[in-house]
Amino acid sequence: MESKKPDNIVYSDEQGYNANLLPYATSVGAPAIRIDDLVSWKSRGISNVNKEFESKFNELKVQYQSLLQEFEWNELVYSSKFSFEPVIGEIYHLYANNDGTNSLSLIAPNEWNKEHIGTFKLNSEKKWIHLG
Repeated sequence: MESKKPDNIVYSDEQGYNANLLPYATSVGAPAIRIDDLVSWKSRGISNVNKEFESKFNELKVQYQSLLQEFEWNELVYSSKFSFEPVIGEIYHLYANNDGTNSLSLIAPNEWNKEHIGTFKLNSEKKWIHLG
């Protein structure tokens, strides 16, 4: 016949008195077992991560728009008419012709009466940098 053990004693038939092996406190004076509020922790984590993703996305979006604009300026200059080999580091001006084409020139806008599209500088990577 099995004798009844008091409630404050941890006992199992397989392991005997095993209070020291359990991952939780078993005595009446032990601290209360509280379940962490993981829902609010997850919500804060998700919110922080989403803000970081949004910030990174906006940075990439600005970089993409800048790259696209750079590409469009380069395409415009490279598709224009010019009869000289541009020198790296020199400043050139892009003008609109009456026939709908564009031409690249060394002549500054204040020295010529043509529609000025933009001022460019050729860098060492053969990329046109829009100066204004």
